[in-house]
Amino acid sequence: MILKDIRHSFHNQLDDIYGTNEVDSFFYLLTEHYLSLSRLSFALKPELILNENEFQHFSEALKRLKQQEPIQYIIGETEFFGLKFKVNAHTLIPRPETEELVQFIIDEYQTLNNRQLNILDIGTGTGCIAISLAKQLKNAKVYAIDISKEALKIAKENAKLNNVHIEFIEANILSICHSERTLSLSKCDAESTFDIIVSNPPYVGFSEKQDMKPNVLKYEPELALYVFDENPLQFYKAIAEFAVNNLNNGGRLFFEINQYLGNETKQLLSQYGFSNIELKKDMFGNDRMVKGELI
Repeated sequence: MILKDIRHSFHNQLDDIYGTNEVDSFFYLLTEHYLSLSRLSFALKPELILNENEFQHFSEALKRLKQQEPIQYIIGETEFFGLKFKVNAHTLIPRPETEELVQFIIDEYQTLNNRQLNILDIGTGTGCIAISLAKQLKNAKVYAIDISKEALKIAKENAKLNNVHIEFIEANILSICHSERTLSLSKCDAESTFDIIVSNPPYVGFSEKQDMKPNVLKYEPELALYVFDENPLQFYKAIAEFAVNNLNNGGRLFFEINQYLGNETKQLLSQYGFSNIELKKDMFGNDRMVKGELI
């Protein structure tokens, strides 16, 4: 099979679902992944003939894309903050908005890059937040927890892939939030408290599922996405309670949030005694991040 004919087939079968530009993006991601062939190289070698094994990769990918499976799960990886991360069905696919959360933290602390920082990422998933912070804040000791054993396996692989050390802990924040020093007893070599606690917890209400795209609804893990509508801030309450007992004086809590609950999340942090609370918008103009300081 000739490569340019495969591209033509992709457009014939997928354009009505995704649109021309996105299908092109999928095709070039696949040529890079399976053939180590860049877009420019394809332009120079459109008549390249694929062997049977290479053709099967594209054929299987086309089949899965028709079912609206995310391209990241098909190739098993994605990029976040300029780094490569493995992903699978047990992990949420990192979003650009979460890159903004990481940048928000770096902007706050980059002038203190020579200072030792203890950072905790709650609900780490792929490890994208923890690993990106470890790469950017060189003197930071970074710890990350998740309830999912399978997600932690991927996070550990990603830490190794990106050459950083993260202390990963299997834990459920809803269970440990009432225990003042739970994480620091045996797993953390931090002196029992953190300078930064960050989390991108589940925040999509089950009632919002009807508005989700099929690629999210059918394939991404519900455990990492959804909360019950009657208690939409469940994880934020638990993490704020944990943070009160586990942040240093002057320590900061950073959240990615549901865009419709910005003021409610600010109020929650205020109720837990946080000061200098800041609500920050993402690139699309939506309320997406909240920061609070414990003084």
